[in-house]
Amino acid sequence: EVHLVASGGGSVQAGGSLRLSCFASVDIRSGYCLAWFRQLSGKPQEGIAAVESNGFKRYAVSLKDRVTISRHFARNDLELQIDNLQPEDTAKYYCAARIDRGGGCWLLDHQYTDWGQGTQVTVSS
Repeated sequence: EVHLVASGGGSVQAGGSLRLSCFASVDIRSGYCLAWFRQLSGKPQEGIAAVESNGFKRYAVSLKDRVTISRHFARNDLELQIDNLQPEDTAKYYCAARIDRGGGCWLLDHQYTDWGQGTQVTVSS
């Protein structure tokens, strides 16, 4: 089981940026798919970005121009940089993990076995 702790959310004005962090209880250098999801109020969970144990990154088409996922091995931390935030980005953001068994790390929430508690992002116009 992977224990994940997300942080970095907050309230920002439209056009601003945030960097979300997710500390993992396991060595993130290999063996795991790591991903970020978000859930807007009243809507299904949405995949944002994922990184495979080999470093390959996959992004949601609608967000790929504004987000960057990265791993910081020294801190055992998964990050998500979000730029040009808009009110429609207001959501709770979750990090997730699962064992990487090959075949790609896709943005399918049902495939992930371990979840952080989420961090709220609120964007005002």
